[in-house]
Amino acid sequence: MSARTRLALVRPSFADGDAMRTAVTAFSGEMFGFALRALGDRGQAEDAVQETFVRAWRAMRRFDPALGSQRTWLFAILRNVLIDASRKRTARPVIIDGTPAIDAAIEDQIDGLLRSWVIEEALNRLTAEHRYAVVQVSYQGRAAVDLALELGVPESTVRTRLFYGLKALRLALDELGWNDA
Repeated sequence: MSARTRLALVRPSFADGDAMRTAVTAFSGEMFGFALRALGDRGQAEDAVQETFVRAWRAMRRFDPALGSQRTWLFAILRNVLIDASRKRTARPVIIDGTPAIDAAIEDQIDGLLRSWVIEEALNRLTAEHRYAVVQVSYQGRAAVDLALELGVPESTVRTRLFYGLKALRLALDELGWNDA
């Protein structure tokens, strides 16, 4: 099957008005929250989300569910919209070696926000026990034996929760389309 045929088959699933309305309903709230954190302004965040859906509508022929979910695709578009919005707010960027330094800083900040948001979302998909073990041991640097004493469970239980928690976290990150986190 050629790429053109595959895209033609993909288009109807996302191109109709109902599918777009479903995507707006499903993702606009969390996209707005992310844009608000990135831009710090409600009006600009609303504009960014609206612009994201306009761009998605115009580019729907390029959406390929084999490459990622609608949510992942929309957040990639939102990332670009946020970078554009941040660039507009910058009057004159500093040029270092022919590259605008402000743009790199803005991209790094937005990437960092997106990374933390995706990790937070993935952690929320874990059970409470697995999430607590992963956060305490992997992110807070606590020893499994100390956590076991705090919880009143054997150390092996904490290590098992950590093992399965990390495994579930990797799966959740893959589902969210984040392979390098």
